[in-house]
Amino acid sequence: MKKYAMLLAAVGLVAVSCNDHDFDRTPPPPAPPEPVDYTSGTADVSNYVSIGNSLTAGFSDGALFVNGQDASFPNMLATQFKLAGGGNFNLPYMADNLGGATLGGQPVLGNRLILSFATGSPAPTPVDGQGATEISNVISGPFNNMGVPGAKSFHLAAPGYGNVQGVPLGLANPYYARMASAPDATIIGDALAQQPTFFTLWIGNNDVLSYATAGGDGEDHNETNNIDPSTYGGNDLTNINVFNNVYNQYIQGLMAGGAKGVLANVPDVTTIPFFTTVPHNPVPLDEATATLLNGAYAAYNGGLAQLAGLGMISQEELAKRTISFAAGANNAVVILDEDLTDLTGVNPALVNMRQATADDLLVFTAQTIIGTLADPNNPTSINGVAIPLADKWVLTPEEQDAIANATDLLNESIDNFGAQYDLPVVDANAYLKVVATTGIPMRDGTTVTATYATGGAFSLDGVHPSPRGYALLANLFLDAINAKHGSNFPHVDPLAYTGLYLQ
Repeated sequence: MKKYAMLLAAVGLVAVSCNDHDFDRTPPPPAPPEPVDYTSGTADVSNYVSIGNSLTAGFSDGALFVNGQDASFPNMLATQFKLAGGGNFNLPYMADNLGGATLGGQPVLGNRLILSFATGSPAPTPVDGQGATEISNVISGPFNNMGVPGAKSFHLAAPGYGNVQGVPLGLANPYYARMASAPDATIIGDALAQQPTFFTLWIGNNDVLSYATAGGDGEDHNETNNIDPSTYGGNDLTNINVFNNVYNQYIQGLMAGGAKGVLANVPDVTTIPFFTTVPHNPVPLDEATATLLNGAYAAYNGGLAQLAGLGMISQEELAKRTISFAAGANNAVVILDEDLTDLTGVNPALVNMRQATADDLLVFTAQTIIGTLADPNNPTSINGVAIPLADKWVLTPEEQDAIANATDLLNESIDNFGAQYDLPVVDANAYLKVVATTGIPMRDGTTVTATYATGGAFSLDGVHPSPRGYALLANLFLDAINAKHGSNFPHVDPLAYTGLYLQ
């Protein structure tokens, strides 16, 4: 009995020992992370001002609206700057999240786009309602975000660029009108008046983009050597000497008071969804329709062959211009091409038309006209099939070359200015090419790409980034600032921002 009692005592000790051991194995709570001592390094970010166009303003989904302005890359930078001495960052907010606006009560700016399934297929559609923003109601500044949608390089220094009172709207900028300090003010003047300690300057995109989105339907002033921007049309390519003159003035003015900053270059616009979404061969035809069309184009093809036989065009151009359809889903659209040999002096019917190839880029808005009737009373007048698409709907290889040349000239200048003034240059061009090719992997296993609507990098207008796309761009600026100034501003989390507004 005594031995049994001793055994029970031993078992009790073991049990206590095991319980104590189990308790000791419970992991302690994680230690709080060490606080990070953020520094701006050699940069003074206490008064940050951003200068640019729609990419700076936070424009997306075809409009400027409150949530988009909050998701602008400068506002993201300003949030990070507050970790190390950054001050307030005032934005010229629109009145609501619709994006539309009126002037004198008349609608002048459309609402933002959403992806609507009303027709059964997803389509970008303006949200319902009338935006409450009235352009003539000038809001009180100053504003740290001086991004003005639509602005070209020379517009930043144009007096009265925001004066929409008493002049046609096309001659003034409605976005700047509501935030300008005076009717004859300039964007750069309003920026300089704030005496910024730090700036970002991203301008030059629209000097190329407007020509591109118009399908190359504009003048190339690098060819004409026209250096008078007051004579430019809205869709013209800016002469590089004009750009260099104003850009140099901007940097000198911004740095005169000791401010430091960051420049950004111009992306290759032909890589964005606006030019990569609509295929060159979207026309489905049955056998009977294909035969009918080929018969209709027989005289055109025969006339070309006759002139080729006379040596008036080459065999290569004959092959390029010969139009042929087949039964199936992938027939190329018919387009006008001003770079073809003009044969209308010999035969007015031999207009400069051909079928598009994979080397042509159809603009995003071309989908609204392909397959529609040019004449509602003529069921055979199908645009892109019986009626060639006008120049504004297509970027031909020659027009793409003009865009590439203009972009290269602008970016070479921006790099040179960066070296001259010891300013870092964000290579947005190279980065967005990566987005368009391999995409950018995210920590959640997804990849941000340039695929329209689903890729996450671009908004529904096919031109401007989504909030997530702007976050990725903000990180490029932060990297450049940290590398140049020895600061340690943390990255913005792209996954905290949507790749597509759902409503």
